[in-house]
Amino acid sequence: MSESLANTIAAVQDKLRLTPDSARVSFQSSSRLQSGFRSEVSIRQHALVVDEPTALGGSDSGPNPIEMLLAALGACQEITYRAYATAMHIPLDSVAVRLTGDIDLRGFFGVNDAIRAGFHKIHGEVHITSSASAAELARLKAAVDSHCPVLDMLSTPVPVTLALITD
Repeated sequence: MSESLANTIAAVQDKLRLTPDSARVSFQSSSRLQSGFRSEVSIRQHALVVDEPTALGGSDSGPNPIEMLLAALGACQEITYRAYATAMHIPLDSVAVRLTGDIDLRGFFGVNDAIRAGFHKIHGEVHITSSASAAELARLKAAVDSHCPVLDMLSTPVPVTLALITD
């Protein structure tokens, strides 16, 4: 475990305790459809390509949005495991997540409006390497599952508003 990571986490926790208003932040992304189903996404200084596989009409130049959602959940779980293991002084040598999202494409393609357009189930496994006891790992999993932001957003509805602006 990196001592600098532990120090960084402790410093952020101290700052948030002392100045709770500093905890309220916003994250942003912007995207633009380029051609077909290919979109270019900008997040801070990072650029991503999002596309559909050829079987769904895309050019397969990048992962599709629902794959990005799975990736976001997996990466968020890994980061949250690392952060909480560090904060709880639980040894964690490695963490990896494998997820599967089950979807019925009839919902997205409008074949059957009674079928939801998104995943109807996400399931997966978190693989960790640790010398911690089973009890410590159970405490760690409970902390991660109750504090992982992406898991929270997928498990509890988040109000979303999208205004249509015409140019």
